Amino acid sequence: MISYRSFFIVIYLVLSVLLFLTFNSSLIIWTSFLGSATILLLITIYHLYFEVKYSPFLSSYIVFNFLFFIAAPISQINSFSDLNTARFTNFFHFKEGLVLYANILISIFNVLFICTYIQLKKKVSFKEEITIKDSIKKYLPIILVILLLISLITFFISFSFIKEEFTNPNWLKSDNTSKSMLLIWKKFLFMVPFAGLILCYSYFKKSNKLKNNLNFIIFFFVTFLFLLFWFKNPLTEKRNALGPIYLSLLFLFKPKILNSNLKTLSFLFFSMIIVFPLMAIVTHADATLGEILNSPMILIREMKGGGITEAFNTLNYDAFSNIMVSIEWVQKNGFSYGYQFLGGLFFFLPRSIWVSKPYSSGQLIGEYLIDDYGFNFTNLSNPLVSESFINFGIIGVILTPLVLAYVTIIMLKWLHLGSFQKKIIAFYFSMHLLFLLRGDFTNGFAYFIGPFLAVVALPKIISLFVKAFLKKQ
Repeated sequence: MISYRSFFIVIYLVLSVLLFLTFNSSLIIWTSFLGSATILLLITIYHLYFEVKYSPFLSSYIVFNFLFFIAAPISQINSFSDLNTARFTNFFHFKEGLVLYANILISIFNVLFICTYIQLKKKVSFKEEITIKDSIKKYLPIILVILLLISLITFFISFSFIKEEFTNPNWLKSDNTSKSMLLIWKKFLFMVPFAGLILCYSYFKKSNKLKNNLNFIIFFFVTFLFLLFWFKNPLTEKRNALGPIYLSLLFLFKPKILNSNLKTLSFLFFSMIIVFPLMAIVTHADATLGEILNSPMILIREMKGGGITEAFNTLNYDAFSNIMVSIEWVQKNGFSYGYQFLGGLFFFLPRSIWVSKPYSSGQLIGEYLIDDYGFNFTNLSNPLVSESFINFGIIGVILTPLVLAYVTIIMLKWLHLGSFQKKIIAFYFSMHLLFLLRGDFTNGFAYFIGPFLAVVALPKIISLFVKAFLKKQ
């Protein structure tokens, strides 16, 4: 009887074979994508068959690469009728040399990441439990009260702010608030209820719960849940921000649903790579459902025709083409020598203080596309691969995956050995990794630091202040 892992690999291979069988391109381009796909297949086999510890990080890494660096660009190139005049969704011209260059950079990045990840993981011991000497547990009721006060104050101050967002999704464009302040509000203060929920649930898991405290904790839990949904819902937040939050809550309340590499990889793979594109294929197909059932080959023709193209020919899947734009930008303007990375690392500094603060790399290549290719949009993605190339060229593409692997191992350790908050923020990072890899770096980094500060740092800081205050008393 075939195992679930083998079944997944069969589906993975069938989908890959269909992509390459329907891929019309020159031999060099076809081979470059095949090389990239082969590396990713080996990573997938390692993840499912040889990686013992649960690692949702690698699941997200695999799904991102398959979706944005294999399925999407192959489908986009397939849609071109004349390669001499072909343009991607960002108006960038198809250039065979840059396609090949982009696949080489992606392959280097992936090989170095997985090799470093495997080597670093061997040095981490997951057998011994870490004894966490933390005052958070001791002062939990007081910490929850303070977190609730912060959340309620935020609720009242931002009431009109959120109410306007319910009715006008473009309100940010007309707001005078700086981007730094918006990040503080949306990624830090609005995530405080999330921290409260995690701490409440950690109390529920205790074996020695006091009845009086339990009643208060239940009240806190319900209030935090309401506030979180008020701040973070489909009318006020984008999908890439909501996904990590609610998947983390699912992992918190029902960990068995996503507690293995196969479960997490299957969930992400089938939802993002199969379900969404297939829905687009069916909805854009000229045939009826009965005709599709009688002749499944119609779906294969749709993969070559309009259905899959409609799914992938949007700016949501511009990651691969933006790598090529970044390569050309560097050829004309040179490397930034870390300047772009610095802008991301110090995102919290407003331009009034750092006058020469660089714009995000997504905006940088967006403006380049506007000036040179007649594009009309600047808020673009820029994958970590091309971010690395813009900063330091090939050296950047070599160093960045090493740093990413190191950070991933830290998060893996938190997931298995950390405190309750660290476990959840580590899982949150694994889901956020899809956004971080897609870029740009400034937004991907900033959008994680806010939740990290709210969930891990803020409760710790509050506990230290409470401890110091009570000691004085």
